[in-house]
Amino acid sequence: MTIVYILAAILIFGFLVAIHELGHFTAAKACGVRVNEYSIGMGPAIWQKQKGETLYSLRLIPAGGYCAMEGEEENSDDPRALNHKGFWAKLLVFVAGSATNFIAGFLMILLLYAGAQGFYTSRIVAFAPNCPLEQTGGLQVGDRILAIDGERVYVYSDVSLLLGMNTDGTFDLVLDRDGQRVILRDFPMERREYLDQNGNPYTGFGLHFGAEPANFGARVAFSWNNAIDFARMVRLSLKMMVTGQASVRDMSGPVGIVNTMTEVGRQSASTAEAIENIVYIGALLAVNLAVMNMLPIPGLDGGKVLFLVINTVSMALFRRQVPEKFENYIHLGGLALMLLLMALVTFSDVWKLFQR
Repeated sequence: MTIVYILAAILIFGFLVAIHELGHFTAAKACGVRVNEYSIGMGPAIWQKQKGETLYSLRLIPAGGYCAMEGEEENSDDPRALNHKGFWAKLLVFVAGSATNFIAGFLMILLLYAGAQGFYTSRIVAFAPNCPLEQTGGLQVGDRILAIDGERVYVYSDVSLLLGMNTDGTFDLVLDRDGQRVILRDFPMERREYLDQNGNPYTGFGLHFGAEPANFGARVAFSWNNAIDFARMVRLSLKMMVTGQASVRDMSGPVGIVNTMTEVGRQSASTAEAIENIVYIGALLAVNLAVMNMLPIPGLDGGKVLFLVINTVSMALFRRQVPEKFENYIHLGGLALMLLLMALVTFSDVWKLFQR
């Protein structure tokens, strides 16, 4: 079954790249931009078909793709070239790929939870025996935790994540208590030995949470919040890299992603569970791709949006823009750095496999 999971992981990765480029392609067509080629994959072409003005290609390496638009890399005299379009048309084309990835991630989560009868929430339903956190000036049964240390709680799993990120043992909590907003500043909480609701010992904070029934609206809201939570994880991960809490070794490229999906599939109790787990990781990857592509880094979609804004403001104030060749050099430099980082991450992924 391992090969099946590997193929499933590769297909999901290829699917996410394809719909990203499809987002650019659809937006370009809607804005009247000439598209010369729409390609899924990189490297040598294994299938091509010319339809109208666009060449559709399927290429050998399923780790990329592109939507080649007239006037994207250099100015063109074609009236339908991207360089002749206005600010909003260009902005739509640039963000469409990431928007499509995010929507795909949201829909994948919604599909997974379409039959869910209930969801665990951040509402406290009980405290472990002898838990000191239950007090008049502290936490109470019925409190819903809305935020921890300035970070919003989107889904139930955020509670343990955000509590675990705290390093000083005092927390800023925002609560919903009977419809009223309650704020606890520098509230001391520490992990202790408690008994869970089944009488089993565990180390934690002594808070017990319950589930609430789910209707269609709750499923949509949960799926949306889960997608937003995935997006926030990108910011938290980048913050950890900047602060030194994480390194390149903790990152994963295509090799690592495929390996993770394969391991998840192999460790699942059934084929149905394996599919659900792989789709869940696929949704996480879709949202991650959406957010990462919108970072203001030259060579990425966010870098193109950044230069679009800079050129628009510069034109309005100084009647000048960043010279096209310099902008292209900057984007090429950004792409080179991204490819170098990808090579390092891929090498790290392969090295991890050989160390097993």
